[in-house]
Amino acid sequence: MTSFMSKYSPNCYALMRIVVGFLFLWHGSQKLFDFPSGMPAGVPAFITYVAGPIELVGGILVMIGLLTHWAAFITSGQMAFAYWMVHGTKALLPLQNNGELAALYCFVFLFIAAQGGGIWSVDSLLGRGSSKALNR
Repeated sequence: MTSFMSKYSPNCYALMRIVVGFLFLWHGSQKLFDFPSGMPAGVPAFITYVAGPIELVGGILVMIGLLTHWAAFITSGQMAFAYWMVHGTKALLPLQNNGELAALYCFVFLFIAAQGGGIWSVDSLLGRGSSKALNR
């Protein structure tokens, strides 16, 4: 039995990739440019100057679907690092250590890294890195 949404899976995947990239790039923008404002005082410089560009550039690349496999793989790794180095030292469970967002981003980006750009991506326009599983 096929799901009533199965014919829309390439479109839903593309929307997820675009929205996740869009949401993620603002974390980098906040670290690098304090826009939108709200960056807490006293954040270590390596967070600003290492994580910020990865989040900004990685988010943009995932959103537009350019070099999607690599961009998503790197951002997934960054989120795994953030979870275990920042949140995981406080408590094991994400609900207790405020690491739910880092854990979700980590695994969503890992999925995107495995699938590629899919439809509506620069990668598909260039004829590279598109997912055969989602481009039926």
